[in-house]
Amino acid sequence: MDNTKTAGKQQSIELISRGGLSHIAFIMDGNGRWAEKRGMPRRFGHSYGAAAFKKIIRYCGDIGLKTVTVYAFSTENWNRPEAEVNSIIKLLSDYIDECEKSADKENLRVRFIGDKERFDENFRTRMARIEEKTSQNGLSLNVALNYGGRAELTHAFNTLIKEGKTEVTEDDISSALYTAGQQDPDLIVRTAGEMRLSNFLLWQAAYSEFYSTDVLWPDMSEHDIDLAVENFYKRKRRFGKV
Repeated sequence: MDNTKTAGKQQSIELISRGGLSHIAFIMDGNGRWAEKRGMPRRFGHSYGAAAFKKIIRYCGDIGLKTVTVYAFSTENWNRPEAEVNSIIKLLSDYIDECEKSADKENLRVRFIGDKERFDENFRTRMARIEEKTSQNGLSLNVALNYGGRAELTHAFNTLIKEGKTEVTEDDISSALYTAGQQDPDLIVRTAGEMRLSNFLLWQAAYSEFYSTDVLWPDMSEHDIDLAVENFYKRKRRFGKV
């Protein structure tokens, strides 16, 4: 690692050690565009994006973050071309297999959030096995699969109705979300220059800071994370106060 990268990493470690930033969520945008710019089929972008994902998660742990959430596959993504959907699902399946071997070594606590019923029984069983196997590890990684913020809220409300609730509090709703028991994201990072949440963590993002970069997800680097961290610590979070 060159001196510039070393200095950037050290600065991120020092900033995060102050507190205030422990959970980053990523909207990993631009995989298809990255491939198209290079004359490749879109599915190749997802392969390179998967490699970037592993690198970025590892770096987030190295600089002291406690939780990372990634928007891996949305409820709307099923509407993409079948070949692209199949390639993404294959990459997710491969990642589950890889987690069996590497999650403990990398100290990852992996949780899959979203409506898992869309996946077949074997896929669901493998996800559950990873969640159980890694439940005592350090860095929490939420992988949002077949996830949509509106669908999550609908699921939470229906859960509370089934419990007999006729009136609910904010705490009730938070406890019925896929992310129940976890801290809301302090920072949401979106790549590829887009400036919207795209149905991601609608409840949890109420007071999250938002950071957009023009970098396409497969090109996302450790330096780009350092820039996002630095930007976060230049902001004043008021939470509705003066």
